[in-house]
Amino acid sequence: MVTAGLSGGIASGKSTVAQLFGELGAEIIDADEIARNVVEPGCDGLARVAACFGPEVLTAQGWLDRGRLAAIVFSDSARLQQLNALLHPLIAAEIHVRLERLRRSGFDGVVIVDVPLLFECGWQALFDRTIVVYCDPDIQRLRLMQRNGLDRAQADARVAAQMPLQEKKAAADFVIDNQGALQGLRPAVAALYERLVLLN
Repeated sequence: MVTAGLSGGIASGKSTVAQLFGELGAEIIDADEIARNVVEPGCDGLARVAACFGPEVLTAQGWLDRGRLAAIVFSDSARLQQLNALLHPLIAAEIHVRLERLRRSGFDGVVIVDVPLLFECGWQALFDRTIVVYCDPDIQRLRLMQRNGLDRAQADARVAAQMPLQEKKAAADFVIDNQGALQGLRPAVAALYERLVLLN
């Protein structure tokens, strides 16, 4: 089994790349999905967040109000660090559980672990290889504004909350360039998938 941590920046196309890897036969573990799961009602993560940020980040039904929490943490880096410190250990533990489950099942293919904050968390050593999906920051900002309906200042704040893509690119074992259209992305992912298969 070969494990690869997949990262990038917000709106760099990382989720699309993960989907393409899945279509090629890779197992996908999505850290964002795990992050959503650990803050569902009744889960330890939600209790931690509510205790730290107060009941105002909960809806009347007891769910996490993601918009309200985002408004707090993306305007205050210290609060974002607090949130990450609460949730990252829970996310890392679940990633470990899922990888061990695959190993015990005898899976001998490629596992792509989609982790937006892979390098910020220092989790590179958890995986055999690391991959970064790269695009120019101006393209990243434009995609984010179009996708999330943000203005330029909001988009810049979210981009600034992450390690610059140029730094992630320099730290990665493999880089997938996603400046252009999907037609160019698909063969690049397929070529990298074949390289990962050969590492098994």
